[in-house]
Amino acid sequence: MKNLKVNAAHGLSMMRGMAETMIMNEQIETTVFRAKFLRGFVEKLITTAKGSGIHPRREAAKHIKSRPALAKLFKELCVRYKDRPGGYTRIIRMGNRQGDGAEICRIELVK
Repeated sequence: MKNLKVNAAHGLSMMRGMAETMIMNEQIETTVFRAKFLRGFVEKLITTAKGSGIHPRREAAKHIKSRPALAKLFKELCVRYKDRPGGYTRIIRMGNRQGDGAEICRIELVK
């Protein structure tokens, strides 16, 4: 979390919230740096969800607290990506934010 300029607890909380939003909406707009950090977080969650048994569900529940997001992860996303070995997300750059000039992008789940 050092690279995000926040302490570890805040960074993890931020990633959890962004991951839940991304799972539910299948896309999110954020800065490029946060999107690159979020990409690894979400891809590991989806890969974990593709496993069988109760252990993957418990591992994912450590990071995703929202029940609807967990349900979607296991019922829709792991089925959609069962034959895909990785690369579940795509980052599309959208330009700079007007207020502070930060580079903004959309990170979305590949269909």
